Amino acid sequence: MTPIRILIADDDPGMRLVMRRLAETAEGYELVGEAVDGERLIALYDELRPEVVLMDVEMPGMTGIECAHAIQDRDPHTVLVFATAHEEYMKNAFEVYAFDYLVKPFRVERAMQTLDRIRERLRPEAAAAPADDQSRAIAAPTRPAPTDMVPGRMMLKHRDGVSFLNIPEIAMVMRENRSTILLMQDGTRYVVGDGMADLDVRLPDEIFFRTHKSYIVNLNLIESISPYGRWTYIVKLRGLKEDALITHDRFEELQKRFL
Repeated sequence: MTPIRILIADDDPGMRLVMRRLAETAEGYELVGEAVDGERLIALYDELRPEVVLMDVEMPGMTGIECAHAIQDRDPHTVLVFATAHEEYMKNAFEVYAFDYLVKPFRVERAMQTLDRIRERLRPEAAAAPADDQSRAIAAPTRPAPTDMVPGRMMLKHRDGVSFLNIPEIAMVMRENRSTILLMQDGTRYVVGDGMADLDVRLPDEIFFRTHKSYIVNLNLIESISPYGRWTYIVKLRGLKEDALITHDRFEELQKRFL
């Protein structure tokens, strides 16, 4: 199994030591860096591209919440875990779709359980088959395929010029590396100037659904939805290697669409 790259950040040397020992002790992890403040955390993230970030909320310069927003704009799939003595930040943490929130002083066993769950999500081939129903994939809601999908076309301005696209062939729109990416069913990618909100308005509601602040997906391509963290799920799209994310609230709204 390829080790999971983890980056830690806390301005308290003692807590960084605890985080370091967790990362070095947990099975399947590789500690790639340590930061003492928010600016250094973002610089290391850009340099090292870890899969998991374990960080404090209150740090000099940028707070952990501000760092989380910046990281999500680069790669929404990065797993974020907060470790802080301040419970009042929990709501803010889950608004940026944190995988977990550890309140200091936390038990080592509690933190290890979180890292184990992350490993099961990121390296499912190395995890034992889940025994409980909660961990199983949720079948995507089904509905009859429309006999007449929107026949419209979209004029799309992007880095290489202008393209005219068949709207039903658009698979997903996502944020990646601080850019908006439009992904077609055949795998073609366009880096576009429009923001997520602009495309959310331009794309027809009967085909597309905003699952997350960083994702809009083609409803006709959803294959399955699986739990990912406390309040987020992974959306598998038919024929694509890229996944999307959907929040708990948006998942509930999606279910209503298929009733």
